[in-house]
Amino acid sequence: MSAVTTSAAHPAPDAVAPVHGQGRPTAWWGIVAVIMTEGTIFAGLIGTYFFLRASSPEWPQGHLELPKLGLSIVFSVVLWGSSIPMVLAERGIKRGRQGALRAGLLFAFLMGAAFLLFTIYDFNELHYGWRTNAYGSIYYTTVGLHALHVLVGLAMSGVVQIKAWQGKFSAERHTTVQVYALYWHFVDGVWVFVFSAFILSPHLR
Repeated sequence: MSAVTTSAAHPAPDAVAPVHGQGRPTAWWGIVAVIMTEGTIFAGLIGTYFFLRASSPEWPQGHLELPKLGLSIVFSVVLWGSSIPMVLAERGIKRGRQGALRAGLLFAFLMGAAFLLFTIYDFNELHYGWRTNAYGSIYYTTVGLHALHVLVGLAMSGVVQIKAWQGKFSAERHTTVQVYALYWHFVDGVWVFVFSAFILSPHLR
């Protein structure tokens, strides 16, 4: 009886739940899984684009107008550059610097919003739609899907910024910032491949 009582009062070390998890937090692995899934989707769309291009006698089909390269380059650089303030925001909060976090999130948001507005403008400037032919369909689907990811990223930024201004992040508690930063870097990174395939490569033939 004494042995049973002692065992209940002092459980074995393996039975004690750890106070802090080891390794990456669950949210981090969750966003990695999302990124891998979305990356596979974009890879499939880009592969489809090059298949259609290789099997078509003319490209773009129907002699459709190509996206304007000049402005596309400018706003692509703006989007890619938004990763810089995001990095600074993440580094800032790791050091407990609330101002750096808030400023970085805001600048990244504004740069992403500028890119999204340009994408909408670019769609309006093209005199065809996703129903016109296979080229129009794959272009609008892929570029539009990326624009949707930017929009989701901006919505996420709004939530993170509100929490940042409420002082809910610190040097010890900033997993949400890390997870959001990872998603935003993915949005920026995948545009390198979408831009290169859909906008840059047709102008290089």
